[in-house]
Amino acid sequence: IVVEHFRQHIAPLLNGQAKAMVVVGSRVEAVRWQLAINKYIQSRNYAIRTLVAFSGEVKDAESGPDGFTEHSTTLNPTLRGSDIREAFKGDEYQILLVANKFQTGFDQPLLCGMYVDKRLAGIQAVQTLSRLNRSYENKGVKKETTFVLDFVNDPAEVLEAFKAYYTTAALSDVTDPNLVFDLKAKLDAAGHYDDSEVNRVVEAELKPGAKQGDLVAAVGPVVSRLHQKYKAAQDALQAATATKNKDQADAAKKAIEALLLFQTNMGTFLRLYTFLSQIFDYGNTGVEKLSIFLRHVMRLLDFGREREGIDLSKVVLTHHSLKSKGRQAMLLGGDDAPALDPMAETGTGEIREKQRAWLTEIIRKLNDLFDGELSDQDKLVYVNEVLKGKLLESTTLTKQAGSNTKEQFSNSPDLDRELDNAIIEALDAHTLMSTQALNSPVVRQGLKDILLNHSSLWEALKARSVS
Repeated sequence: IVVEHFRQHIAPLLNGQAKAMVVVGSRVEAVRWQLAINKYIQSRNYAIRTLVAFSGEVKDAESGPDGFTEHSTTLNPTLRGSDIREAFKGDEYQILLVANKFQTGFDQPLLCGMYVDKRLAGIQAVQTLSRLNRSYENKGVKKETTFVLDFVNDPAEVLEAFKAYYTTAALSDVTDPNLVFDLKAKLDAAGHYDDSEVNRVVEAELKPGAKQGDLVAAVGPVVSRLHQKYKAAQDALQAATATKNKDQADAAKKAIEALLLFQTNMGTFLRLYTFLSQIFDYGNTGVEKLSIFLRHVMRLLDFGREREGIDLSKVVLTHHSLKSKGRQAMLLGGDDAPALDPMAETGTGEIREKQRAWLTEIIRKLNDLFDGELSDQDKLVYVNEVLKGKLLESTTLTKQAGSNTKEQFSNSPDLDRELDNAIIEALDAHTLMSTQALNSPVVRQGLKDILLNHSSLWEALKARSVS
């Protein structure tokens, strides 16, 4: 899709000089994307050359036995040590694939197309898509058209991100520079380090002629102590779980959560101080020392990154569907731009369980309802997007959800009537499923059960009634 769209819509622009960028979600994806694109280009003998940009080395057994870098002969064989920015300026390369790199601060006026396979939000969406905004005019050839083909993001969310910066960015309130001191006090009170340890790290950092070993020796005891506390809390939780001792398990969980929160607060302090110190003179060496100390501690901490014990080795992709949603008109004018919120109180977070969507349960129930050659994706779209989307548009259901309990709402005759209407409206686009639903009260009742108990229809309508 990317290559053919580029040939049809991008390549003819600017008298054939136009270029495109592919934005992917990770360095591994950058490698796989470029290998796949190059294979497709070569199979059709297209005169298109690609470059891929990412930091460091990528090891991916699926792509090859050796590690990959920007200058690997497998990926960028003709780069020969040249800077990618400079190489992409010439006529040799037309498509640049990036993973985190070049999404900001990259100016290439010939860039007319962007293909997005990465989740973008807020300022990152603005900065990334704005790579296309550089103007170009030369010998009567003027850049007037740009394209974005997005495989991942919701147009409404992207539009909302741009509104804040469309004409001028305004803050809804001011940021209190004393937040840095508040957060420093919380970090100090946690008791995981003392002033002498902070000073030892700072001296090793700033001492002329100091060796790397001096810094490691200074920061090592603090990091080791934090790792030991985290490991001890994990072991205690495991033992308490095995013996079914609820009190000990709760205490171990609290210890783990406190350490994770401390780690989060360290990162927040570094981001907050790095930003505010550029515009506010704190006149306090203690804050600067803490920032130096925490920066080195954060680099060496590795707890809290554990993967959940889910075995995906036997997961097999059985089918895949890619559908065009057409062109989206994203008009920036007319609405009031949202104001940017200032930095609020910091260090008050809490550890939350990850919210999980049990799609397998929905799919299982849908498989029991429908017959025929239907993919799981088709069934999910039909229920979670088509039917639910139409029901959310109902003002009657919105009012009822806001003034009734979920049980009362589920017995509403208006819900049954609106569900029938939604099924009928979806008949043309989803003939097989809508026909089965209209001909079977059992299927309709099953759809109603899924919408209420698995797709959060009542909760979504209630939220709309409040807003």
